[in-house]
Amino acid sequence: MRGMWRELAGLVLPVDCAGCGQPRTELCAACRRALWRGGRGAGQVRPWPVPAGLPRVWAGAPYADAVRAVLLAHKERGALRLAAPLGAVLAGAVRGVGGGGGPLLLVPVPSTRKAVAGRGHDPVRRIAWAAAAELRRAGGGVRVLTVLRQRRAVADQAGLAARQRLLNVAGALEVPGAARRLLTGVPVVLVDDLVTTGATLAEAARAVRVSGGRVVGAAVVAAPRSSFLFKGS
Repeated sequence: MRGMWRELAGLVLPVDCAGCGQPRTELCAACRRALWRGGRGAGQVRPWPVPAGLPRVWAGAPYADAVRAVLLAHKERGALRLAAPLGAVLAGAVRGVGGGGGPLLLVPVPSTRKAVAGRGHDPVRRIAWAAAAELRRAGGGVRVLTVLRQRRAVADQAGLAARQRLLNVAGALEVPGAARRLLTGVPVVLVDDLVTTGATLAEAARAVRVSGGRVVGAAVVAAPRSSFLFKGS
């Protein structure tokens, strides 16, 4: 309900660009280019130290400046229409991961129930749907499968060191038994909005693998600039 009221308010109230503050536009042309960079922004990233079990990770853009501001506006301030441009960025990262050219499952990393209730929406799931729509328009057989669940409470990861984050999320995710058959036979790309230490993506990969899924990689909207190995062409 909260998300619906935010969307309605966005239709009738003046807005400023989420990236730079330019008035009367939710995302200006310059910030849109900063997000997508004509399709050249995606690159493979690797946090250090690399957590055990972390798949190959591609990010759509460096987490800085306009990209950081737009992500936070969507996630924390409920600027829900930003899901579409953020989904286009995530789609670029998914293309980097690949998957063999056939059908592909995008499996979002879940937010906690408390976070979803506080924000009024699940930002990663919303961006994943937008990315899948973008990829389907280009002819890809892509579906979003929301099968990961929190099996126990975790602490807020902000402020935790890399090893503390690993311990915090270890064993925290699962795929319920009835949903496991949906993972069979189709490559899985894990998706999230941001990667820092990689602890959450490594735990998500573990949960999907033990449930019979084949994880071919992970795709995120953004990552720290220092973690990029190279830029896509």
